[in-house]
Amino acid sequence: MRHRISDWDDAYANGPNIPGGDRWPDLWVGPAREYRHALEEAGHAKLDLRYGDGARNRMDLFLPATEPAGLVVFIHGGFWLRLDKSYWSHLARGAVELGYAVAVPSYTLCPEIRIGGITLEVANAIEQAAEIVAGSIRLIGHSAGGHLATRMITVTSPLPEEVRSRIVHTVTLSGLHDLRPLMHTAMNRQLNIDRQEAWRESPALLEPMQGARLTCWVGSAERSEFLRQNALLANIWKGLGAETEVVEEPDRHHFNVIDGLADPHHPLTQTLLS
Repeated sequence: MRHRISDWDDAYANGPNIPGGDRWPDLWVGPAREYRHALEEAGHAKLDLRYGDGARNRMDLFLPATEPAGLVVFIHGGFWLRLDKSYWSHLARGAVELGYAVAVPSYTLCPEIRIGGITLEVANAIEQAAEIVAGSIRLIGHSAGGHLATRMITVTSPLPEEVRSRIVHTVTLSGLHDLRPLMHTAMNRQLNIDRQEAWRESPALLEPMQGARLTCWVGSAERSEFLRQNALLANIWKGLGAETEVVEEPDRHHFNVIDGLADPHHPLTQTLLS
């Protein structure tokens, strides 16, 4: 069947194409706040840790009751334009209950910064978290955060080698791995992606670092562009020597595909930590 995208804004529009989609992101606020406060009261949260000079260069670190088995870094989405770390705290629950520390950073948003600048900020956050928590590192990012997570394991990653060598698995949830299509959207007036930046910052146009292990996870009910972007990176990187896997989780859309991270027994959490 022939298919050509004529409306790029609709192709990447999630909320309007999900029944009740306007409930998000507000639906995350309450559970995130409750979990954050519970861990803070228990002495298992370090909040608003500064990792850089920017006003949004802060992260929350959630700790298990025992010595951490390793570090998970969750990188939030929002098309590099919106949201912050406060929406996602509850998603640390699954990994924390299985003994891992989880860092959740905020970062400066476009148009105050270019996407390449966000890449550098996220690398700084990961490096700072890695200085606090020893052991293996797992990265996971949602939507634009999936782009930032996979960008960290390319051959042009801004992470120092001693940090990259500790990364054992990266999971991208509904990630955006080729930035070129986004140049056709109205939001690019704020993102300011040009062809040079697209080639420099798109993981699908870069090579994976040696030994990269990647899982590309998406909801089966997502927009076709997110399904395509999900399969695209795994396909390209498999041909470049990375260990890759593609998962289309049934009955999940762009917003509830992340819910499994709050459950230590959910296949998403189990896959991330495997």
